[in-house]
Amino acid sequence: MLRFFLLSFCHKLDRSFTIYINMNLFWSLVILGIVQGLTEFLPVSSSGHLVLLSSLFGVGDSLFVSIILHVATLLSVVVVLRKEVWQVVKHPFSGVGKNVILATIPTCVIVLALYPFITESFEGAFLPICFLISAIMLIFTDIFMKKSTTPFTIEVTTKQALIMGAIQGLATLPGISRSGSTICAGVVSRGDRKQVAKFSFLMSLPVIILSMCLEIFKFVKSGCVLNVNIGGLIVAFILAFIIGALSIKAMIKITSSLNLKWFGVYLIVLSIVTLVLKGI
Repeated sequence: MLRFFLLSFCHKLDRSFTIYINMNLFWSLVILGIVQGLTEFLPVSSSGHLVLLSSLFGVGDSLFVSIILHVATLLSVVVVLRKEVWQVVKHPFSGVGKNVILATIPTCVIVLALYPFITESFEGAFLPICFLISAIMLIFTDIFMKKSTTPFTIEVTTKQALIMGAIQGLATLPGISRSGSTICAGVVSRGDRKQVAKFSFLMSLPVIILSMCLEIFKFVKSGCVLNVNIGGLIVAFILAFIIGALSIKAMIKITSSLNLKWFGVYLIVLSIVTLVLKGI
């Protein structure tokens, strides 16, 4: 009788603990979705924040979660910049469409060349230095623009698209802001701030789609089981989409006024905090 009672108690305790863990994972993913929506289009590296928080929350498959949430914010771009996206679809080999394709080429070359290193970086070892690199770029661009008197190009040029594409390849490292680094590259190469911001968001579309396809292929091929709370991931996806749409509009306004230095200051603080956490 005593044995039966103890087994029954242990079973209930194990079940309660499992429910507790699942709820924790659910809310952790919800927080990640909110963070993705807030940070994807602000120059602070959404992937860096996701890797850092995934590590703190104990969320498995951080690379897979990161890509799925990036797909959510990809849909935000499609909705908010639907006119520009439609123009790219209608005329893929001229104007903005041609530049998006050109920007994707150096991105893919760099990502393929650095793929083992990029995959390793999602463990979070390089977050402090990558956050610091993003901060330096933002502060430098802010100073550069305020002192510059040279006129800007009205539309993004082929040269600017290639430069931004190359930078986007390097910005696949968590901690280096994709939007921040590409916008900085476009602005420093004399691009119009508002047009550069819009192009930065558009050029992310093919890269995110390719990353998603690669992860799905790897998942199917490996036959592994995902260690992710699916319900939490769905809610996180929806939140990332909604908040991401609002963040795009905010970032276009911020870029127009070019007040980027405060994001740089934030990233310096985050770099220090991450370094301290890594040392614990």
